[in-house]
Amino acid sequence: MTENTDIFGVIEDRDDGMTATNKKSGRTSLLESGEDFEMLDEEDIDDDPPPPLEDAGGGKESEAHKEHVFTPLDEWMDILGNGMLKKKVLEAGQGRDSRPQKGQNVIISLKTSLADGSLVEEPHALSFSLGDGDVIQALDLAVQLMEMGEKALIQVDAKYAYGSCGSVEPAVPPEAELLLEAELQEANDAPDLELLAPAQKSALASQKRERGNAHFQRGDYAFAVNSYSIALQITESSSKVDITPEEETELLDVKVKCLNNMAASQLKLDHYDAALKSCVAALAHQPDNIKALFRMGKVLALKGEYAEAISILRKALKLEPSNKTIHAELSKLVKKNSDQKGAEQAMYKKMLGNPASVGNVSRKLHAKSSWGLSWKWLFGATAVAIGGVALSVVIAARN
Repeated sequence: MTENTDIFGVIEDRDDGMTATNKKSGRTSLLESGEDFEMLDEEDIDDDPPPPLEDAGGGKESEAHKEHVFTPLDEWMDILGNGMLKKKVLEAGQGRDSRPQKGQNVIISLKTSLADGSLVEEPHALSFSLGDGDVIQALDLAVQLMEMGEKALIQVDAKYAYGSCGSVEPAVPPEAELLLEAELQEANDAPDLELLAPAQKSALASQKRERGNAHFQRGDYAFAVNSYSIALQITESSSKVDITPEEETELLDVKVKCLNNMAASQLKLDHYDAALKSCVAALAHQPDNIKALFRMGKVLALKGEYAEAISILRKALKLEPSNKTIHAELSKLVKKNSDQKGAEQAMYKKMLGNPASVGNVSRKLHAKSSWGLSWKWLFGATAVAIGGVALSVVIAARN
């Protein structure tokens, strides 16, 4: 596992491999979330074998039929009803009561081939938490329908395998259909999270986060969110064992990374409110987390709240002045904000008319009003002066 050098490009820490994971039974699983794939109701699964066929001549089975009774061992089960995921039993297991439950840790033997029979992987043991999205969807769905000790063939469309991206390890080309040969060997309850040592809890949460990173890199953002959610539940679970300050810090660091990566996935899904909530939660633990500040700024910008976004990005830039990514995003937002203000001013002018014309009229009226007042004052002053002269003449005549 290596740290991603581009802190804003995608996610923190990358790992493309399948990881063997554990979790406490009862946590939200990928199958329970119903994200991005079809579900199979229990009533849609026909667990009882059909009755044996009878020959036409008296109701007794023929010798040939005794050698080849029509049972589920001979038919393909269409798990999703769309023909894209089928299972055929090669060797029956210990009965339906031995089927594993979601949340259990299972171990299977798995051989992988392409649809044309080309070998991809030799048989090997694979351990994972059932229903957590730790493996391809085909295995998460099909293994739930396997009995302990059962051997089965599983036909998988690319949609429920490695999709349009394919895989490097194992080497699977894009849009490849697979043929899996699986045997269910073990199924055990997941350990109680409350009894896990803090170091074990951090390691388990990190495994789930790494699986989420793999989903993100493949563009499976809904599955990435699911994996990050499970990792968060692990970090937030209560503990009945002592924990040191160092261990608590490590667990908190894993939690913040999960929140940051979840925000990135939610942004890809255009779930802006959820992404904003994830950023706020990360910043509540680490107020100066650059990634959380940057993603929060992006979310606010996408919501059209440019002023708030600019404020957040300026804070991030102050913490890391040399970051070119923040510089570029901030410059873009400042321009958008300026353009938005210009558009608003133009709209107001259009609504209120031409402010310049209104000002000119006002100034003309003011000038006219001022001239009228000056002329009336001059006329009054002249009349008073003439009256004073006339009065002086009358007084002088009387004298």
